[in-house]
Amino acid sequence: MNSAASPMRPIDRYFASYSGDHQNVTNQHIHIVAVPLILWSVVALLWCIPVPGTLTKTGVWAALTMFAAWMFYYRLSRPLGLGMLAVFFFCGCVCRLVESRFGVSTLLGSAVAVFVLAWIAQFIGHKIEGRKPSFLTDLVYLLIGPAWVLSKLYRHLGWKY
Repeated sequence: MNSAASPMRPIDRYFASYSGDHQNVTNQHIHIVAVPLILWSVVALLWCIPVPGTLTKTGVWAALTMFAAWMFYYRLSRPLGLGMLAVFFFCGCVCRLVESRFGVSTLLGSAVAVFVLAWIAQFIGHKIEGRKPSFLTDLVYLLIGPAWVLSKLYRHLGWKY
């Protein structure tokens, strides 16, 4: 019986390319920590942008952006899309918690600090790797990084993505 090879899914192509720029184990470990921190910090930065004239003064821009990103992930892979939905929910809960307990200015300051430190770590990882970050060739890789980290967790748990 001659079976045709199934075509490679777009998510697999993205991951193959992204993985090619992340072969060094130290760089991979840095990314496993720094990418989720960057994701949270971006959500938090967007969270802090107020929306005048609404009942909800903060969080709207973060919610809209997370929804758009979630649609991108879900289209590429339903299991990863559902996982990213959980990640986004967690990010939103952390933002709401920090804002309600410490105020929006603390959330903003924390987000800026985490963003800067995590990006410094990323660039150190790429210096160790000896390769430039994937997003410098295509900005879509800014979205692929979080899904790549999540896919590593899925593989560790024996789940399919």
